[in-house]
Amino acid sequence: MNVMNQELLQQQARDHLWMHFTRMGFYKNHDIPIITRGEGCYVYDTQGKRYIDGLAGLFTSQLGHGRADIARAVAEQTEKLGFFPIWCYAHPGAIELASRIADLAPGDLNRVFFTNGGGEAVEAAWKLARQYFAEIGQPRRYKVISRNLAYHGTSLGALSINGATGIKNVFEPLVPGARHVENTDLYRNNNQDDSVSYGKKCALEIERAIVIEGPETVAAVFLEPIQNVGGCIVPPEGYFQEVRKVCDKYGVLLVSDEVICAFGRLGYMFGCERFDYLPDIITCAKGLTSGFVPMGAMICRDFLMKPFLEDDTKQFLHGSTFGGHPVACAAALACLDAYENENLLANVRENEAFFKSELDKLLELPIVGDVRGAGYFYGIELVKNKQTKEHFSHEEAENVLFKFLSPRLYQEGLMCRTDDRGEAVIQLSPPLVAGRKEISEIAQILYKVIAEASELVATH
Repeated sequence: MNVMNQELLQQQARDHLWMHFTRMGFYKNHDIPIITRGEGCYVYDTQGKRYIDGLAGLFTSQLGHGRADIARAVAEQTEKLGFFPIWCYAHPGAIELASRIADLAPGDLNRVFFTNGGGEAVEAAWKLARQYFAEIGQPRRYKVISRNLAYHGTSLGALSINGATGIKNVFEPLVPGARHVENTDLYRNNNQDDSVSYGKKCALEIERAIVIEGPETVAAVFLEPIQNVGGCIVPPEGYFQEVRKVCDKYGVLLVSDEVICAFGRLGYMFGCERFDYLPDIITCAKGLTSGFVPMGAMICRDFLMKPFLEDDTKQFLHGSTFGGHPVACAAALACLDAYENENLLANVRENEAFFKSELDKLLELPIVGDVRGAGYFYGIELVKNKQTKEHFSHEEAENVLFKFLSPRLYQEGLMCRTDDRGEAVIQLSPPLVAGRKEISEIAQILYKVIAEASELVATH
């Protein structure tokens, strides 16, 4: 791309493009990163510079970039049926995809409701929980419980479930009925419990919240298998089994929000399989189509459909124009084929220990306090003092994460995520097609740049 075209793109982007969760004012005096193409685990900018995509776009591009097989599936479907809604109609793609997802999902999670993305799937799950209980004669059940810092989407309902206060307070008042409990951050567990004891304690916090709110008013508990915000917070041993018992005890639905964790991210088709629990609803998106076309889904156990089958006048009063779009279904079916044919879940499991061992080398650095995660999903927590686990102040985190680490990592050719919604962390989730070569490249760049950041912190 010539210089003139690059300058034109920059100017047009500044004049017209409103980027998501982006500090737009920063780009008044800085170039906007513009990515033009991708191939495998790498993407390229307007100047032809190559970057390793250590975040899979946004926890999304499981199959990597530039997939001709997905493109063919999309093109062929577009020629046959470019669009038709699934409002009182069906089309073969939606039927086949729902059937395949039901076959892959654990237990009796056999009912699939398609959405346009993850936040919409979460929104649909809360709405279904509320209407389901109304239909079975428990209309007071409308509240939900989720965890501190947890991210569940940006629509007003999903935003209310969020525990990340920094991105939702400006939109208050939100949807009433959302309550939050502590997350499962074992690294910052001040009581130094072992994993099993800590898991029971965290599950007990959910039970206490249900009791305080009144069990007859609580509809659902929303949990991610590994919590994203806060830096890949993993569940303590036995945690989900205890939460399942609590939900069963009080008749509360358990929703596994797997917008990130489904479709191989943790080495299993669904994150709940990784941690051996059966939810009542799974919400998913991202890896369902590997990002080639927007799509999400709410996967439900059979009993949740029952009230809508007993009376031919009943319907779930929710939907969207593009949910179950035939082109998105074609992309998802092609992705499911690729997961199976290329044995990508096994690839993640086989390389997980190597990935963790490469990242554990970062613990040698003075500001790396913790490395945690599973599969191809890791968080690196940065601290001011490793012995005391002292946090960076807001100003210090701004300087370390956003003014230094983020641009330096990009300069060195690594795309990952720096985040201060909670502790200061760096997050990684490379495409599932990544092997040891790509993992080593990610780790080497991280070591170099975090070492530089450590020196910067030491001199201030």
